[in-house]
Amino acid sequence: MQQVVMSIGGMHCQGCVKTLTGILSAVPGVERAEVALEAGLATIVFDPEMADVAMFRQAIEDAGFDVL
Repeated sequence: MQQVVMSIGGMHCQGCVKTLTGILSAVPGVERAEVALEAGLATIVFDPEMADVAMFRQAIEDAGFDVL
């Protein structure tokens, strides 16, 4: 497993956190996704043979948030 921490822009509430957590958790190969509103960070634990940072970036941006 591998871990990456991404800085997220555009989150305003716990609804944003719930949305992003669900979207990131649904990416194939993701074991765990934790999103922190105040820190503006997403921590993702994943299988690097199934997923990569580009997939996470695309999923975040498709949901209307920014990767900083």
